[in-house]
Amino acid sequence: MAVKLKIKKGDSVKVIAGDDKGKTGKVLAVYPKTLKVVVEGCKIAKKAIKPSEKNPNGGFVNKEMPMDISNVAKI
Repeated sequence: MAVKLKIKKGDSVKVIAGDDKGKTGKVLAVYPKTLKVVVEGCKIAKKAIKPSEKNPNGGFVNKEMPMDISNVAKI
């Protein structure tokens, strides 16, 4: 059974719960199966990356992680 979500990719939202409470940003991705969204500039995590042709030294990259859709409100 599919759930109809009110928040879509590209919408402006405000974070209403969690560490980033009060921040606003644009929705970069929506995951309806897990009811999560990725908001620009919120819930940043440091991810380790292996060396590759693109990044020969590897290292760390800051990446936005998915947060629960109940923690954001549409503006």
